[in-house]
Amino acid sequence: MEGNIMKKVLSVTLASAMAVVTLAGCGGGNSAQQTKAAETAATTAAGATEAAESTKTGDQEPVTIRFSWWGGESRHKATLEAVDAFMKEYPWITVECEYSAWDGWQDKVATQLAGGTAPDLMQINWNWLYQYSGDGSKFVDLNQYSDIISLENFPEVNLEAMTVAGKLQGVPISVTSKLFMWQKTSFDKAGIEIPTTWEELLAAGNTFKEKLGDDYYPLADEGYERFWIMNWYLQQKYGKPWVKDMEVQYTVEEVTDGMNFINSLEENHVEPSIATIQADGAESFLSNPKWMDGHYAGILEYDSAANNIVNSVNDGIEVVMGDYLTGAGDNGFGMSKVSQGFAITETSQHKEEAALLMEYLTSNETGVKILNTQRGIPCNTVALKILEDEGLVDKYVAEANAITSDTCIYSFDPNFENSALKERTGVYYEVFDNLSAGGDPAELAQYLIDSVNDVNASNPY
Repeated sequence: MEGNIMKKVLSVTLASAMAVVTLAGCGGGNSAQQTKAAETAATTAAGATEAAESTKTGDQEPVTIRFSWWGGESRHKATLEAVDAFMKEYPWITVECEYSAWDGWQDKVATQLAGGTAPDLMQINWNWLYQYSGDGSKFVDLNQYSDIISLENFPEVNLEAMTVAGKLQGVPISVTSKLFMWQKTSFDKAGIEIPTTWEELLAAGNTFKEKLGDDYYPLADEGYERFWIMNWYLQQKYGKPWVKDMEVQYTVEEVTDGMNFINSLEENHVEPSIATIQADGAESFLSNPKWMDGHYAGILEYDSAANNIVNSVNDGIEVVMGDYLTGAGDNGFGMSKVSQGFAITETSQHKEEAALLMEYLTSNETGVKILNTQRGIPCNTVALKILEDEGLVDKYVAEANAITSDTCIYSFDPNFENSALKERTGVYYEVFDNLSAGGDPAELAQYLIDSVNDVNASNPY
């Protein structure tokens, strides 16, 4: 049977070559353990390659699998190249690729999962495990394929984040968070340093207005990012996670305090109104001429996007990674998450082949090199060592990831990115759009708390 042949191939090659790493922290961890693991992998790699060639000489029954992901052009290009390399390595497997930008992608995925038409292998947001497969019905338990997938290469804490309903429903790709990225060029023109405290940021707004003009701002973002900033402010000041045990931990008075702080950013010319940003007519900040030419001198984005952010501005503009702003209080703060994962659907008719592709993308040297950091700094410790040894870790992504890793003390709750909250029509945008338009902070604080609690009550975990 094909399945038995596949298992033989994999047990000889991938499991032997890559199943060598002691679990370590994402993006760092125990360097001694990682070094030992890399040495072991190097020792077995040659023999594994030879075994693979001898085992794959027989004819295999052709198999076609589907693989889907979302992202930007650079991610698409790298992933397609990795898939091509995979198909050359395993010529009996044909991979049909489905990909696009983020807009509308989650709705498409939800429809596919509900209708049983989802691809064999999917790039997923980690919270989808709770949103679409809280009972474990949509995605395969990858522990069943541990002879194919080198699960030991992933930190246990990140595997736990992907374990829902007692099933390991996906492997983590990276851990990520948002941080400030600043156009140093604009700050230099204004004659001030990059801010490191909230007070300095508030002061920068008026300086930009005075030195550069009314249409220059230190920062620009919309509802979801303003919600992040408010969270950091509240966590610093009050020392609590946003949600615990499926309930918002902040009082209406405390959230109102956070809303007032967000209002102060517009009042002090730190940020334009959301209506102003929307009137720019750009599809995204990265294509907004005001960001590209330095009129908007700051952005809040995920560390995995750092290279794209740096390359999105006009020639002559320098973008730098910013430290987290402090000064609201002495408490630890910051939120991070498993940014993405790979999962195999229960409806797949070719689960072993999908597992083989998953292994190739996450642990195989060729696949890892091609994908590089297009999905962030790899959690997979073997993959990270491969990229580091080859000098392939993007310096901006690495710098940004180090900043987030060193700061963030809280993990996302499973419903933090629920579509009812996060999507452009969701609660986060609704609340902060209304706040920017002059809505009552206390009323909006109550609405935000109630809405988040309602989503948690409707989506228990």
